[in-house]
This record gives sequence, C-alpha cells and structure tokens, in this order.
Amino acid sequence: MIKNLKELRIQKGISQQKLADVIGISQQSINKYENHNIEPDIATLILIANYFSTSIDYLVGNTDINHIIEKVEAHELNTDEADFITDYRKLTNDEKESLKIIVRNYLNKN
Repeated sequence: MIKNLKELRIQKGISQQKLADVIGISQQSINKYENHNIEPDIATLILIANYFSTSIDYLVGNTDINHIIEKVEAHELNTDEADFITDYRKLTNDEKESLKIIVRNYLNKN
C-alpha cells in the first residue's frame, strides 16, 4: 500500500481513473495501491511521484516532506552564515523572493 497516494490524489482533486490514465496503468491497480497492501514496481512509483511533484519516500510514508527533495551541496559555513540560513528557512516564499532581489541588486553593482 502506498501510504500517501490517496491523500495526494484527493488533494489534487482527481479520480483513481484519471491518475491511472495519466500514468498508464489500470484504475484497479490504483485502487489496490491505496487499499489492499499491493505495492507498485519502482518505475510506477517514479511515475506517481513525478505526477504529484513529490518523492517516493513521501509516497511510501518514510518522510513527512511532501515535495521533491532538492539536491543539496555541502558548504562550510561560519556561525553568521548558518544563522542566516536558519532564519531564511523560516521566511515566507514572498519574503524569500524579496531577499533574492536584494542580493541580486548588490551583486549587479560590481
């Protein structure tokens, strides 16, 4: 059973049949994934995750993060930089966009 499939499908407002049509499987398969402890193959999991812009880990219940997990590169940060990033992550998307504009303006001055 795919733990979060039904929730994602309902949030998106689509039927089992619509999802099945989009990813190229039967409606019965979607029903089994949601209700009968049947697990799809990895290729189908990838199709479902891509359709909902989420991760396989979220689909199967290994994380509560319901969006695609972006690749993160390691950087050595000093305390000020680490604090800034911690605070940045608390901002709304609009606030983050404002900060990006400010940074781009500073970088374009040179």
